[in-house]
Amino acid sequence: MRFFRLVSMIEGLSLLTLLFVAMPLRTYADMPLAVTYAGWIHGILYLFYGAVALVVSHRQSWSILQWLLLLFLGAVPFAFTWVDWRLRRALPPLGAAPRTEPS
Repeated sequence: MRFFRLVSMIEGLSLLTLLFVAMPLRTYADMPLAVTYAGWIHGILYLFYGAVALVVSHRQSWSILQWLLLLFLGAVPFAFTWVDWRLRRALPPLGAAPRTEPS
């Protein structure tokens, strides 16, 4: 799931780059290629994010609705921070001993 957190952050940052860097460059600096390149990069990262989310949701036995929520949140600006917060809460700290059930 740590890999999924990383993919989520990168995908979210690509969306923010598209919205807050490339689109203003296209509009105000007459640089339409900025949206073309940032859009392609974001699109590829979003597809990768969706595939990784599907694998993680299958391994974690999440419902299809949880997976669809992850896909939806991948297209909402700044939602990747909430997804990261939720995933971080579900993960044990790095270096922590695995939990064992008392017998």
